[in-house]
Amino acid sequence: MKRCTLGSSGISITPLIFGGNVFGWTVDEPGAFTLLDAFVASGFNCIDTADSYSTWVPGHTGGESETIIGKWMRLRGNRDKMVIATKVGSEMGPGKKGLSKSYILNAVEDSLRRLQTGYIDLYQTHRDDPGTPVEETLDAYALLVKVGKVRAIGASNLTPARLSESLVAAERTGYPRYQCMQPHYNLYERAGYEKELEGLCRSKNLAVIPYFPLAAGFLTGKYRSVNDLSKSARGAGLRKYLNERGFRILAALDTVGERLNVSQAVVALAWLLARPGITAPIVSATSIRQWEDIMRAPDVMLDRASIEMLDNASL
Repeated sequence: MKRCTLGSSGISITPLIFGGNVFGWTVDEPGAFTLLDAFVASGFNCIDTADSYSTWVPGHTGGESETIIGKWMRLRGNRDKMVIATKVGSEMGPGKKGLSKSYILNAVEDSLRRLQTGYIDLYQTHRDDPGTPVEETLDAYALLVKVGKVRAIGASNLTPARLSESLVAAERTGYPRYQCMQPHYNLYERAGYEKELEGLCRSKNLAVIPYFPLAAGFLTGKYRSVNDLSKSARGAGLRKYLNERGFRILAALDTVGERLNVSQAVVALAWLLARPGITAPIVSATSIRQWEDIMRAPDVMLDRASIEMLDNASL
């Protein structure tokens, strides 16, 4: 299978990353083990999670996803074969958030413990902390890289200005630089990434690993009316896509999918993979059937006519 490199880190990953945000939420531990076994058996190697997954579930305190992944790796004895990406910065409880050096150095120990590992392959800034200078955040990461607890760092949800400031600071100080950017990007959500981030990421050789590449499930074609929103735990958040533009995108996905005999989800992922600078979308599945479908995306090459149809539908 084709491999991609995370920036200049030397870390090699396959073209789909499994999104661990569902673990401990819509997928329990046995279900997660089954999905991760299938993921690895398919030849893929990178899992993305965060310390804050899944704080939004009643009774959870965060770390549930990392805990499940850590237990799975220990039982399978495959840590050295996996690329584990996790994040820091989102709220874990009262006063437990941010990107200060002291907070990061404490938070990483909790993530390492939950993941049952001595190192994190990709440690990512989850959300910006305007109250902390970027140099302080990078200083914390530098220490973690120096002692071998982190191999490379990445960013998520940073504005172009803040990302650029961090890259300049890394060059000036010699601290580690972000090797990748994790934006909210898909066939519906285009402007936020394409307007300013795309050019910056490409010019600075940053790997791009989009989250919500299927718009939380909307681009699978499963949600076409208000009545469909009750089909899953994420459904309530998809109402914003039920508009003329959203229906136009679904129609284009239907047409291309029928032409290629693949699902709408595969077409949406193939469109992302055809975009310049995209390294590997972060995709979640809650069943083996879903995974066996979306894993086909890297093998689907869209022709120019299909790409133009999808581009025009999503304008």
